[in-house]
Amino acid sequence: MDSLIAAAGRALAVGDALGALDRVALRDDPPALALRGIAMAQLGEYPRARELLRRAARGFGAREVLAGARCVVAEAEVALAMRDLGGSPRLLAQAAAALEARDDRANAMQARLIAVRRQLLLGRLDEAAASLAGLDASGLPPSLAAVAELAAAELALRSLRTAVARAAMERAFDAAQRARVPALIAEVAEARAALDRSAARTIHAGHEQPLRLDQVEALLASDALVVDACRRGLRAGDRWQSLARRPVLFALLCALAEGWPGDVERGALIARVFRTRHPDETHRARLRVEIGRLRVLIAPLAAVEASARGFELVPRDGRAVVVLMPPIDGDQASLLALLGDGAAWSTSALALALGDSQRTVQRALVELEAAAQVRSIGHARAQRWLAPPLVGFTTILLLPAALPPE
Repeated sequence: MDSLIAAAGRALAVGDALGALDRVALRDDPPALALRGIAMAQLGEYPRARELLRRAARGFGAREVLAGARCVVAEAEVALAMRDLGGSPRLLAQAAAALEARDDRANAMQARLIAVRRQLLLGRLDEAAASLAGLDASGLPPSLAAVAELAAAELALRSLRTAVARAAMERAFDAAQRARVPALIAEVAEARAALDRSAARTIHAGHEQPLRLDQVEALLASDALVVDACRRGLRAGDRWQSLARRPVLFALLCALAEGWPGDVERGALIARVFRTRHPDETHRARLRVEIGRLRVLIAPLAAVEASARGFELVPRDGRAVVVLMPPIDGDQASLLALLGDGAAWSTSALALALGDSQRTVQRALVELEAAAQVRSIGHARAQRWLAPPLVGFTTILLLPAALPPE
């Protein structure tokens, strides 16, 4: 390794992309191409970074397995930053194995952490937990240790274990300070700030109140009957009834819970659930049918009783009723939460993360663009979508697969 390549590598290790480019910008040999690609990625020029890394990998060829594997890992990290989540993780796993076989533990760990971060973005929390459990982070460079702790913290947040998340973030902050990489320190500081922002709202007996994540955790562990509009279900203690695939029934349940401890008039229920201001006998008949279906589903946790003017929710065991609402309203709240991370997403990546069809996501983006809540850059297959950061609250509860049932 010549002195310029070594100096450029040291500059990249501390986040000095411009310093690295000063040393290798005019060179086209494979090591220089790889370093230029990493530098361009640190500057946010992801398409150019990917092109340079692919050229470097071709230049190394099949004989230089170690260098080629490092290029694969770097390109995978660029793909993650571009929110290009559709590729197979097999190539990255093969690169990690090749790096471990050649005793490049740091880059092998980097590959494993990229895979974990991809799983977290896609809401595959069980896979991410299993992957993290198999990692040995002892003796890592401070920058990698910080990334590992950040991944552990995000997994804990998505599982709503705030004490575990806070401890992991403190360790991440200490490691980032030792690494002295400004971008990494800023990322950890932003993650720590999320713990102190509003994460949800509650509606209890007609009063609305913002909650932090630790308060949400305490609420779900309490004796209250919680109508969870973040995951669309009903929780009482350790019992959980999902209504995620029954939108009409869940809308009925929310309306009844918001009206607790009183009843809700039939006309108000029809207007909210069926979205009509001029109900007729068919709407009233359908309301009775849907109320019957709701009674059957939630019978172990609560009853729905008829009153003179409508219906009321009656929880078992005298529990109080609390409605847990997302921090922002709207059918596209989860989509906005993903876009609010500041990265540019493709529609295919958004569809993969949300579990929806690409066409459904495209229609939602068109509506949000008309409302000036998102904007697009690029055209055709290069088109990406951005949204302003959602300042003032954390969107953890809106992300895919947040709060998995126990």
